[in-house]
Amino acid sequence: MLLAIAACGIAAWTLYEMKNMQARLLSENGLPEVTEVVEPIAPVYVPLDTFTVSLKPGSEEYDRVLYIGLTLRVGNEEDKSRIEKYLPEVRSRLLMLFSGRSAEELSVNEGKSQLIQDIKQILSTPLDEKSGVTVTDVLFNAFILR
Repeated sequence: MLLAIAACGIAAWTLYEMKNMQARLLSENGLPEVTEVVEPIAPVYVPLDTFTVSLKPGSEEYDRVLYIGLTLRVGNEEDKSRIEKYLPEVRSRLLMLFSGRSAEELSVNEGKSQLIQDIKQILSTPLDEKSGVTVTDVLFNAFILR
């Protein structure tokens, strides 16, 4: 019984000290900082029509075709409107990029990853007198090699 009373006394003292410690910290540092909650920025997507492209012939292959559907995630609405404004040039650049690839390159994950990097790079070159667009990600909607 004496042990239970001692344990209750220690618990009460600890609780009392913790409350005092919290009060001292608040009085020394002033009010705690209020952090402003930043709303996450909604992603901006630009879906593109699918491409059907004849691929560069490989050593043992001749007539290979790539059917690819893309959606671009861009930095902001201005980049989206710039892509829409210059869509024929964007599609032309992408068609030239795709047609220079071989089926061997695109059949492995490393080749697809390299294609994503190349798409980002080719679209970052200026479309007008200002600058290119900032493509943050390239998403494949369809990817068929025949």
